[in-house]
Amino acid sequence: MNQILRISGYIFHPLLMPLFGVLCYYAITPRFIEPERMLANIYAIATLTTFTPIVLFFLLKNTGVVSSIHLFEVRERKYPLMIQVLLVLLIIKLIFKPYEDIELYYFFVGILAASLTALFLVLFKFKVSLHQMAVAGVTVFLIGVSIHFNINMLGSISVLCIINGLVASSRLHTKSHSVIELCFGFFIGGISQFLLFGFWV
Repeated sequence: MNQILRISGYIFHPLLMPLFGVLCYYAITPRFIEPERMLANIYAIATLTTFTPIVLFFLLKNTGVVSSIHLFEVRERKYPLMIQVLLVLLIIKLIFKPYEDIELYYFFVGILAASLTALFLVLFKFKVSLHQMAVAGVTVFLIGVSIHFNINMLGSISVLCIINGLVASSRLHTKSHSVIELCFGFFIGGISQFLLFGFWV
Protein backbone atom coordinates (compact mmCIF):
# COMPACT_ATOMS: atom_id res chain seq x y z
CA MET A 1 0.00 0.00 0.00
CA ASN A 2 2.89 2.31 0.80
CA GLN A 3 4.30 1.86 -2.73
CA ILE A 4 0.89 2.38 -4.36
CA LEU A 5 0.42 5.69 -2.56
CA ARG A 6 3.90 6.88 -3.48
CA ILE A 7 3.60 5.81 -7.13
CA SER A 8 0.22 7.52 -7.49
CA GLY A 9 1.90 10.83 -6.68
CA TYR A 10 4.02 10.41 -9.82
CA ILE A 11 1.35 8.92 -12.10
CA PHE A 12 -1.09 11.75 -11.34
CA HIS A 13 1.52 14.49 -11.31
CA PRO A 14 0.23 18.03 -12.09
CA LEU A 15 2.45 18.20 -15.20
CA LEU A 16 0.68 15.18 -16.70
CA MET A 17 -2.94 16.09 -15.93
CA PRO A 18 -3.53 18.71 -18.68
CA LEU A 19 -2.36 16.16 -21.27
CA PHE A 20 -4.54 13.51 -19.59
CA GLY A 21 -7.55 15.84 -19.85
CA VAL A 22 -6.90 16.48 -23.55
CA LEU A 23 -6.48 12.76 -24.29
CA CYS A 24 -9.72 11.95 -22.45
CA TYR A 25 -11.55 14.67 -24.37
CA TYR A 26 -10.37 13.37 -27.74
CA ALA A 27 -11.34 9.82 -26.72
CA ILE A 28 -14.84 10.93 -25.69
CA THR A 29 -15.90 13.71 -28.04
CA PRO A 30 -18.40 12.76 -30.76
CA ARG A 31 -17.25 15.78 -32.77
CA PHE A 32 -15.14 14.96 -35.83
CA ILE A 33 -11.60 16.27 -35.58
CA GLU A 34 -9.03 15.63 -38.29
CA PRO A 35 -6.51 13.03 -37.02
CA GLU A 36 -3.57 15.17 -38.15
CA ARG A 37 -4.86 18.18 -36.20
CA MET A 38 -5.56 16.03 -33.15
CA LEU A 39 -2.05 14.56 -33.14
CA ALA A 40 -0.50 18.00 -33.65
CA ASN A 41 -2.46 19.35 -30.68
CA ILE A 42 -1.50 16.39 -28.48
CA TYR A 43 2.16 16.83 -29.40
CA ALA A 44 1.99 20.58 -28.68
CA ILE A 45 0.30 20.06 -25.30
CA ALA A 46 2.78 17.34 -24.31
CA THR A 47 5.66 19.66 -25.24
CA LEU A 48 4.34 22.75 -23.45
CA THR A 49 2.85 21.17 -20.31
CA THR A 50 5.22 18.27 -19.69
CA PHE A 51 8.57 18.32 -21.49
CA THR A 52 9.25 22.07 -21.39
CA PRO A 53 8.52 22.39 -17.63
CA ILE A 54 10.79 19.41 -16.91
CA VAL A 55 13.68 20.99 -18.83
CA LEU A 56 13.08 24.35 -17.12
CA PHE A 57 12.90 22.62 -13.73
CA PHE A 58 16.43 21.27 -14.16
CA LEU A 59 17.53 24.77 -15.09
CA LEU A 60 15.94 26.13 -11.91
CA LYS A 61 17.47 23.31 -9.86
CA ASN A 62 20.95 23.92 -11.26
CA THR A 63 20.68 27.62 -10.42
CA GLY A 64 19.53 26.85 -6.88
CA VAL A 65 16.05 28.35 -7.25
CA VAL A 66 14.42 25.02 -6.33
CA SER A 67 15.89 22.08 -4.44
CA SER A 68 13.48 19.27 -5.32
CA ILE A 69 10.78 18.39 -7.84
CA HIS A 70 8.41 18.12 -4.86
CA LEU A 71 8.69 21.88 -4.16
CA PHE A 72 8.34 21.40 -0.42
CA GLU A 73 9.12 25.04 0.39
CA VAL A 74 6.43 27.61 -0.44
CA ARG A 75 8.97 30.06 -1.88
CA GLU A 76 10.16 27.43 -4.38
CA ARG A 77 6.74 27.36 -6.03
CA LYS A 78 6.79 30.93 -7.29
CA TYR A 79 8.89 30.52 -10.42
CA PRO A 80 7.51 27.11 -11.50
CA LEU A 81 3.97 28.51 -11.21
CA MET A 82 4.97 31.63 -13.17
CA ILE A 83 6.36 29.37 -15.90
CA GLN A 84 3.17 27.32 -15.91
CA VAL A 85 1.04 30.45 -16.25
CA LEU A 86 3.10 31.62 -19.25
CA LEU A 87 2.95 28.21 -20.95
CA VAL A 88 -0.83 27.93 -20.45
CA LEU A 89 -1.22 31.43 -21.89
CA LEU A 90 0.69 30.25 -24.96
CA ILE A 91 -1.66 27.27 -25.31
CA ILE A 92 -4.75 29.50 -25.06
CA LYS A 93 -3.31 32.00 -27.53
CA LEU A 94 -1.77 29.66 -30.12
CA ILE A 95 -3.35 26.21 -29.95
CA PHE A 96 -7.01 26.25 -28.92
CA LYS A 97 -9.48 28.83 -30.22
CA PRO A 98 -12.85 29.52 -28.55
CA TYR A 99 -14.67 29.19 -31.89
CA GLU A 100 -12.95 25.91 -32.90
CA ASP A 101 -12.11 24.05 -29.69
CA ILE A 102 -14.44 25.65 -27.16
CA GLU A 103 -14.28 22.80 -24.62
CA LEU A 104 -10.48 22.56 -24.55
CA TYR A 105 -10.10 26.34 -24.77
CA TYR A 106 -12.06 26.81 -21.54
CA PHE A 107 -10.37 23.77 -19.97
CA PHE A 108 -7.08 25.64 -20.23
CA VAL A 109 -8.66 28.93 -19.16
CA GLY A 110 -9.69 27.06 -16.01
CA ILE A 111 -6.14 25.72 -15.58
CA LEU A 112 -4.85 29.28 -15.98
CA ALA A 113 -7.27 30.58 -13.33
CA ALA A 114 -6.28 27.80 -10.91
CA SER A 115 -2.55 28.39 -11.51
CA LEU A 116 -2.91 32.14 -10.96
CA THR A 117 -4.80 31.49 -7.72
CA ALA A 118 -2.10 29.10 -6.50
CA LEU A 119 0.56 31.69 -7.41
CA PHE A 120 -1.37 34.42 -5.58
CA LEU A 121 -1.52 32.26 -2.46
CA VAL A 122 2.24 31.64 -2.66
CA LEU A 123 2.73 35.39 -2.22
CA PHE A 124 0.98 34.97 1.14
CA LYS A 125 3.24 31.99 1.95
CA PHE A 126 0.42 29.45 1.63
CA LYS A 127 0.83 26.39 -0.55
CA VAL A 128 -2.06 24.41 -1.98
CA SER A 129 -1.78 20.84 -3.23
CA LEU A 130 -1.04 21.16 -6.94
CA HIS A 131 -1.64 17.42 -7.34
CA GLN A 132 -5.13 17.71 -5.87
CA MET A 133 -5.82 20.88 -7.82
CA ALA A 134 -4.89 19.24 -11.13
CA VAL A 135 -6.86 16.01 -10.59
CA ALA A 136 -9.94 17.90 -9.37
CA GLY A 137 -9.77 20.19 -12.40
CA VAL A 138 -9.73 17.27 -14.85
CA THR A 139 -12.57 15.55 -12.96
CA VAL A 140 -14.86 18.59 -13.10
CA PHE A 141 -13.92 19.25 -16.74
CA LEU A 142 -14.94 15.72 -17.74
CA ILE A 143 -18.21 16.12 -15.83
CA GLY A 144 -18.79 19.18 -18.00
CA VAL A 145 -17.94 17.21 -21.16
CA SER A 146 -20.44 14.53 -20.10
CA ILE A 147 -23.18 17.14 -19.68
CA HIS A 148 -22.20 19.04 -22.83
CA PHE A 149 -22.38 16.02 -25.14
CA ASN A 150 -25.07 14.23 -23.10
CA ILE A 151 -22.82 11.18 -22.66
CA ASN A 152 -23.16 8.78 -19.74
CA MET A 153 -19.70 8.84 -18.13
CA LEU A 154 -20.72 7.75 -14.66
CA GLY A 155 -18.16 4.93 -14.58
CA SER A 156 -15.26 7.16 -15.67
CA ILE A 157 -16.26 9.94 -13.30
CA SER A 158 -16.50 7.44 -10.43
CA VAL A 159 -12.95 6.26 -11.20
CA LEU A 160 -11.74 9.87 -11.19
CA CYS A 161 -13.39 10.44 -7.80
CA ILE A 162 -11.49 7.42 -6.49
CA ILE A 163 -8.30 8.84 -7.98
CA ASN A 164 -8.97 12.13 -6.16
CA GLY A 165 -9.13 10.19 -2.91
CA LEU A 166 -6.00 8.21 -3.80
CA VAL A 167 -4.04 11.38 -4.56
CA ALA A 168 -5.20 12.99 -1.30
CA SER A 169 -4.18 9.87 0.64
CA SER A 170 -0.82 9.84 -1.14
CA ARG A 171 -0.06 13.48 -0.27
CA LEU A 172 -1.04 12.91 3.35
CA HIS A 173 0.95 9.67 3.55
CA THR A 174 4.13 11.35 2.31
CA LYS A 175 3.45 14.34 4.61
CA SER A 176 3.63 16.63 1.58
CA HIS A 177 0.46 18.52 2.51
CA SER A 178 -2.00 19.09 5.31
CA VAL A 179 -5.73 18.42 5.02
CA ILE A 180 -6.37 22.17 4.62
CA GLU A 181 -3.90 22.42 1.72
CA LEU A 182 -5.55 19.44 0.03
CA CYS A 183 -9.02 20.94 0.49
CA PHE A 184 -7.89 24.25 -0.96
CA GLY A 185 -6.30 22.44 -3.91
CA PHE A 186 -9.47 20.46 -4.61
CA PHE A 187 -11.65 23.55 -4.32
CA ILE A 188 -9.45 25.76 -6.52
CA GLY A 189 -9.04 23.12 -9.24
CA GLY A 190 -12.71 22.18 -9.30
CA ILE A 191 -14.28 25.62 -8.99
CA SER A 192 -12.00 27.08 -11.69
CA GLN A 193 -13.53 24.62 -14.17
CA PHE A 194 -17.08 24.77 -12.79
CA LEU A 195 -17.36 28.57 -13.02
CA LEU A 196 -16.62 28.36 -16.76
CA PHE A 197 -19.43 25.90 -17.49
CA GLY A 198 -21.70 28.83 -18.37
CA PHE A 199 -19.47 29.62 -21.39
CA TRP A 200 -19.48 26.19 -23.02
CA VAL A 201 -21.59 23.50 -21.32
